[in-house]
Amino acid sequence: MMKVDRNPLKRFDYFLLFIILTLTIYGFFSIYIATGTILALKSQIAAFIIGIIAIIILSLIDYDIFGKLYIPIYVLSNALLLAVVLFGTGAEEWGADSWLVIGGFSFQPSEIVKLGVIISLAKFIEKNEKDINNIFTLIKVLTFAFIPILLVVENDFGTGLVFMFFTAVMLFVAGLNYRYIIYAAIAGIISLPILWFGFLDDFQKNRVLVFFDPSLDPMGAAYQITQSKTAIGSGKLIGRFITSDGNLNEKFEWIQKSGFSGLSWLPEKHTDFIFAVIGEAFGLVGGLLLIFLFLLLLYRLILIAKKAKNSFGSLTVIGISAMITFHIIENIGMTLGLMPITGIPLPFISYGGTFLLTNMVAMGIVFSIAMRKSQINF
Repeated sequence: MMKVDRNPLKRFDYFLLFIILTLTIYGFFSIYIATGTILALKSQIAAFIIGIIAIIILSLIDYDIFGKLYIPIYVLSNALLLAVVLFGTGAEEWGADSWLVIGGFSFQPSEIVKLGVIISLAKFIEKNEKDINNIFTLIKVLTFAFIPILLVVENDFGTGLVFMFFTAVMLFVAGLNYRYIIYAAIAGIISLPILWFGFLDDFQKNRVLVFFDPSLDPMGAAYQITQSKTAIGSGKLIGRFITSDGNLNEKFEWIQKSGFSGLSWLPEKHTDFIFAVIGEAFGLVGGLLLIFLFLLLLYRLILIAKKAKNSFGSLTVIGISAMITFHIIENIGMTLGLMPITGIPLPFISYGGTFLLTNMVAMGIVFSIAMRKSQINF
């Protein structure tokens, strides 16, 4: 039977909600600056409203119900990924067939499936954590984890890396012996030639090569990163939005005419390269402010994970934290030229209704876990 909390206000984490709202509003403003039109925010705002409703509902439900349903969640997650392999679209628009279209509505199942895999893997690890360092138990857990990973990398290698990262972090937190981590690192290095020749297409290889030497293809694979670094550099300390001439109304008129003119030549500026928009518009100060907000978010999540009432809750929050961490590091890193371009969006900031809703639902699960533990002292 589903348990609903009848006195939620006492244990609701308002500070976490404040961080989420601040990040999302920052994202709305950044998308508006990038596109120059309020129309681009319609689906984003709709996803946000649905996400707030999801947070309220999920926070009232005892999260243990999801642990009891981990097998159906796991099966449904893999079924969605298999459907993408068979019927996925989007290669022409977004570079990968990672979208499903149902009745005119398009969505990216891998974003939703991330949460499903985190929940099911957290429960599966909890059931096996006492013997996690037994080789046969570990193989069983890794098999459970890598079935969805293999289905994801079939169409979207970048998203597959997110799955690999949160799986590794969850296993580490569950008590995986260091020797297995060393073995995995060695195996990863040895398998690089197999990955290069067997899994990466020419477009992905070019992205890796220009990461090391952008001059190899300055107007092709390296174009985005070159323009991104130029945009961020032009923002200097406090950004062009603040230092540009004119009053606030004139600034907004300027945005509406050009979508922040300096960024008109930057591809995917409102999605994958939203941090470049922030860098140019708000400068170093704006970029550091965003990073500070992300650090506050992750710090809060770690506190919640440490005080969860059981391993399932703790591992679920750790998985969500790892997922968000990978997105932050990869997205900001690739806009700065510190990481290869993989098409990974920035949580709560990048344009994308499915992605924002997934993050909000993830936070709803975190709220449910946070409300069923001892009080946090910040």
